[in-house]
Amino acid sequence: MTLEVIEQRSWGDAPADASYLVRTVHRLRRKPIGELEVEDLRILLGQDVGTVVVLPYALTVLEQNPFAEGDYYPGDLLSTVLSLPLECWQGKPVGSDRIGRIVSAVESMDPEASEDLDDTMLSKIRDFRMRRSQP
Repeated sequence: MTLEVIEQRSWGDAPADASYLVRTVHRLRRKPIGELEVEDLRILLGQDVGTVVVLPYALTVLEQNPFAEGDYYPGDLLSTVLSLPLECWQGKPVGSDRIGRIVSAVESMDPEASEDLDDTMLSKIRDFRMRRSQP
């Protein structure tokens, strides 16, 4: 199933003069969810398109590899997920528990043993935890 089928809403074709990003999002809405790659998930979540549907798939990828990489850098999917609005986690204990376990797993890594764990990722995690702890 695709986002268009699940949401029961077609966006149609992207406008002829659309940017690469807009064309890509339109295309990804027609791609079967099970065929979405890391970069596809990163793009959709980064644009807040189909987040409710796509986020569980992204979490499954991150549970297998917290540093799953799209087109930019190791951990770019996690970075995008950590940047999602808090509303994505509120009232959703399963998703909230899953991201909590992923973040804890990353925090427990030895920075010297993992070249992908850097100050930027640790800062993203701290910011995420601070945002979640605020009322």
